[in-house]
Amino acid sequence: QVQLVETGGGLVAPGGSLRLSCTSSGRFVSIERMSWHRQASGGHREQVAFLTGHDFTTSSATSTQGRFTISYDVAKNTVNLQVNDLNYADTGVYYCNVRDRYNPYGAAIPYEYWGQGTQVTVAS
Repeated sequence: QVQLVETGGGLVAPGGSLRLSCTSSGRFVSIERMSWHRQASGGHREQVAFLTGHDFTTSSATSTQGRFTISYDVAKNTVNLQVNDLNYADTGVYYCNVRDRYNPYGAAIPYEYWGQGTQVTVAS
């Protein structure tokens, strides 16, 4: 089964930037959507940006619009999230998600893959 690994998290001062990356251990059959989510301590997981598989259209949550940019590097099979102008509310664990139109057994049943997350902490 394909594994996702997120990297790039860390401690950053308010106003700072980070580049998060999500690399897969293998190829997907037919990607429907790639997305980044975050979860603050004690909070629920929320989507911050997504990218469609068929035409790479991107969208960001209202709270991150203009600051977070999702992209897909086809050659490296990596989904990136550039996060700029970070503030305290951006602190949390950031997770990568890939929704494939096929499950790991090859059936035409959508299946979602999750990484283990990378911690982003905004502190002065």
